[in-house]
Amino acid sequence: MALIELRGVDFSYNEMEAPALKNINLTVEAGEFVSIIGGNGSGKSTLAKLLNVLLVPSAGEVIIDGMNTADEENWLKIRQKIGMVFQNPDNQLVATRVEDDVAFGPENLGIPSPEIRKRVDKALEAVGMERFKDYPPHNLSGGQKQRVAIAGIIAMEPECIVLDEPTAMLDPQGRKEVMETIHFLNKEKGITIIHITHFMEETVGADRIIVMNQGSIHKTGSPLEIFREIDDLKKLGLDVPLVVEMAHELRKKGIKIPDILSINELVDSLCS
Repeated sequence: MALIELRGVDFSYNEMEAPALKNINLTVEAGEFVSIIGGNGSGKSTLAKLLNVLLVPSAGEVIIDGMNTADEENWLKIRQKIGMVFQNPDNQLVATRVEDDVAFGPENLGIPSPEIRKRVDKALEAVGMERFKDYPPHNLSGGQKQRVAIAGIIAMEPECIVLDEPTAMLDPQGRKEVMETIHFLNKEKGITIIHITHFMEETVGADRIIVMNQGSIHKTGSPLEIFREIDDLKKLGLDVPLVVEMAHELRKKGIKIPDILSINELVDSLCS
């Protein structure tokens, strides 16, 4: 059984506007790293909110580990399985000390205090923030704040984390820190990741990319398959990673370059 399954899902915010999502069919397996890209208004954030029952579909079904989000009795269990991280970490930090902030979620789940202590320590270690446990969150950098926000979700022990443009408000160093944390959680801890982003470079390490356009899934494939179609992406107003664009321009000049996703691959190709 897939961890997440969407069957013919539509969603409308009101009857007077066009649907935000139309006929979404999607399956995500446990342990996958899925990146979702698309222009503004393509439905990325609406899709994310359906997974954590912040929204329920107008039509179709959202099934999380066999539980239908239409059944209100499933909501608490689903939210324990699917954690959400948003783009502004300040909106998710509620305490005056880092470790208290990370403990907030488990406390609300009614977890016993000794278990919360273990979970907080483990979560801070997972995101590399254990030495900041006594710091006030407002004294941290943007990247550090976002890692604390992620730790707060990890402490609730979800099977999947949905990240809605988690690096949008960060500088390059903060983005690097957060992306390294996300990949570590996926590869080393086995947490399923659904990562929504408009930074194309952040998607190259995903197992699969989903391209959304005007509320529908335009296409899905591996990073190599998606970024091979540069002209198609540009018609949707999307960019491609700089190194992919560079390789594309070199091919147009007659230089034989294979499909590549990283600067090291491009260097190796040119040097050979």
